[in-house]
Amino acid sequence: MGEHTRIDNEKRIALLIDADNAPAAKIDVILAEVARHGVANVRRAYGNWKSQHLVGWEKVLHEYAIRPIQQFAYSTGKNASDMAMVIDAMDLMYARNLDGFAIVSSDADFTPLVMRLRNDGYAVYGFGQEKTPTPFVKACSTFLYLEKLRAADEVDSGGTTKPRTGRELQTDRELVQLLRNAVSAGADDAGWSHLGEVGSHVRNQGSFDARNYGYRNLSALIDATGLFEVRRVGQAVEIREAPKKPAAKQASRARGRRKPAATD
Repeated sequence: MGEHTRIDNEKRIALLIDADNAPAAKIDVILAEVARHGVANVRRAYGNWKSQHLVGWEKVLHEYAIRPIQQFAYSTGKNASDMAMVIDAMDLMYARNLDGFAIVSSDADFTPLVMRLRNDGYAVYGFGQEKTPTPFVKACSTFLYLEKLRAADEVDSGGTTKPRTGRELQTDRELVQLLRNAVSAGADDAGWSHLGEVGSHVRNQGSFDARNYGYRNLSALIDATGLFEVRRVGQAVEIREAPKKPAAKQASRARGRRKPAATD
């Protein structure tokens, strides 16, 4: 199948890989995730393929039908591969034959490209390492840290990486505020909000994905925080913020102030 072959009823996604800033060992999980959203008919990896640094990528190109795009380093300190990748992305965008882009890189220099693609109505699925700068992460429709994506898939097969604990989740102020705002936004008079509405609100706020925290889905993450009540009504899942517990410490201090009467 060629790069421009169209399959009815399937979303077309261009997978563009910055081979200089992405680990080849993660290509299987990247493609598995892209398959959740559509078909990666366009698969390209950019770099100077004469460099020993890309030997790992060379070994997987044919196996996964990825087209290598050769870019020589024309001058010191300039990344020709980045420029070629941006130019190709813009050409693909203007061709109007795609539904989305998957960008694999840990380089924040692609942030303007992602913002331009999204501004034109394209979904952008980002993949990178945990060192990826926040601006690039936030610009994507969704962004997955490759270390966390692999860890989440290996939980059932003896993987050693564990999800964040409830205490760790509670101390993540940005996450807690995001979840509370999402639950509050769609709440009924009793404070209950449907999981679907919560998920939509969260996704509209940025590149959120529960797997970056070690959980397979949003409901599992919300439940793990210990800050919300989760109930199931038939097939529906509803969530509301848990009532605050009584200030036991204040009551204890109050009792401590009641000193027994002095005796002779």
